[in-house]
Amino acid sequence: MPSRAIVSLRVPADPARAFEVFTRDIGKWWQPGDLFQITPRGDGTLAFEGGEGGRLITSWAEGKVFEIGRILVWQPGERLRFGWRQAGFRPDQTTEVEIRFEPVGEETRITVEHIGWDTIPEDHVARHGFPERVFLQRTAEWWRGSLAGLKQVIANQIRRS
Repeated sequence: MPSRAIVSLRVPADPARAFEVFTRDIGKWWQPGDLFQITPRGDGTLAFEGGEGGRLITSWAEGKVFEIGRILVWQPGERLRFGWRQAGFRPDQTTEVEIRFEPVGEETRITVEHIGWDTIPEDHVARHGFPERVFLQRTAEWWRGSLAGLKQVIANQIRRS
């Protein structure tokens, strides 16, 4: 079984709205981390090019773009799955992120499952030499912080409306 980090968080929105803010506003809620940077220059500004076959990219003010991964599943309000590569990965090294949006009363439970880290060697710079269990815990903490940013963006949008 592939190694995985799994986290869930409830947000004050229905699944369709949660999916929309997750994908359309990722550049607003994304929490760059010092430990888990997408490229050596940092994370830039993330954006989804919507729909299956589209891309998750990051870009910088001078126009440089890095493709993090291709969108594998795009089911608005239900599910999103995309490849995840950091700049230091070899072409055959990739992980995947699956996001599920589940209604819970008037809220939505967003579950992030980041899988495939067992394909990235422990001595790879992206893993910082952490043993697998510690690395997955740190990855989960990082995703939890990013989801907290998403929750805040949704709450701010609700207050403004």
